[in-house]
Amino acid sequence: MTDSERQQHAHLDGLAQAYAEVLAAHDIDGVLLYSGRPAGHFGDDQHASFAAYGHFVHWTGQAQLAHSWLLVRPGEPPTLTLHAPADFWHLPARLPEEPWIERFRVEARESTEPPVLPSGRFAVLGDVTDDMARALVAEANPPGLLAALDELRVRKSDYEVSCLREANHRAMAGHRAAREAFEHGGAELDIQLAYLSGARQRESELPYPNIVGLNAHGGVLHYQHYDKAPPTARRSLLLDGGRRYRGYCADITRTWAGGDADPEFAPLIEGATALQRRLIAALAPGVDYVALHRRMHEGLAALLVEQQLVTASPEAVLASGLTRAFCPHGLGHLLGVQVHDVAGRVNAAGHPLPPPAEHPALRLTRELEAGMVVTMEPGFYFIPMLLEAHRHRPEVNWGRVERLADHGGIRIEDNVLVTADGPVNLTPQEP
Repeated sequence: MTDSERQQHAHLDGLAQAYAEVLAAHDIDGVLLYSGRPAGHFGDDQHASFAAYGHFVHWTGQAQLAHSWLLVRPGEPPTLTLHAPADFWHLPARLPEEPWIERFRVEARESTEPPVLPSGRFAVLGDVTDDMARALVAEANPPGLLAALDELRVRKSDYEVSCLREANHRAMAGHRAAREAFEHGGAELDIQLAYLSGARQRESELPYPNIVGLNAHGGVLHYQHYDKAPPTARRSLLLDGGRRYRGYCADITRTWAGGDADPEFAPLIEGATALQRRLIAALAPGVDYVALHRRMHEGLAALLVEQQLVTASPEAVLASGLTRAFCPHGLGHLLGVQVHDVAGRVNAAGHPLPPPAEHPALRLTRELEAGMVVTMEPGFYFIPMLLEAHRHRPEVNWGRVERLADHGGIRIEDNVLVTADGPVNLTPQEP
């Protein structure tokens, strides 16, 4: 057995013990996890891309299995009901030939209906209807149980960390290929295709749609298109590209200056990268992530002054709210089998921890703990609709801002493990 296989067995042992404790605390005999079903397009026979329910993936690592069910009962091997119909239109689902399969009872069948549950008190979790739950004589998605199981995903096992590290390694191969396509003058679509080839993953398997923003498109935070023609000038590329490995997600962003970039843009990338490195170095158990997010804004205020985009003190810039116009998103989030992993805005007891009113987009608001994997992604953007509200500010060097506006923006994002001995960056630092 390989080290990875031993880690996976230990991961499953830990899950079994943790589920037994959670189910006992909620007086539930077992839980049925539904992987989910692809959403159909109205009036059409085509379906959207599919990703399985996170708690199903937490056990199986299978993010593409649709119409499948996992029954977890303390003291019993988990039963995986695999939807694998005899079909000549599509290739039936298959499980990998790996040792972890021996830990499960596997029942392949053609029906998409849930399995019959034994007698007892059960919960069914996932994209299920009340009618489905009533037919099973089970409770659908009880909030307290969901919160407790979400909490089990906050701290990662050694196996999960290994999967996240490998996902990062493979994603970075995509980033290298994408950068080469950018430097050779490719259009956004060319860059995306190069990324997919380098990462060796088809688009429907990615954990999120890659963001490939050339020039001003880099200032659209979730830019969703891929232009087919290259721009006339190659000023910048912001690439937010991910990868799945055994269900676990990488989420990496890089920004590069092109051959037609304004000379003032590259120093901004260097400043944002240095800020990100300082913030990563501050990661430790007990650190308040909201406070770290505010430190990001302090660093952005200093960067604005240092790069002579604003003629005021960093303290005055911060107090004015101007940094929120240059960076309206949060510093980062939890990462796991979902890119924006669960339980980022609740404490360990499941009590809500809403983001501060001035930073509503922050997805992680709790104290850091050893075993968490978080993204660290300070950003710096030229977003006209946000900057317009500050046009009255004479301290802003609007001439310089306008020269840089068609460069879009900067985001530098790594995936970092929090440990008692210091942060461990899972993201390779090239390109």
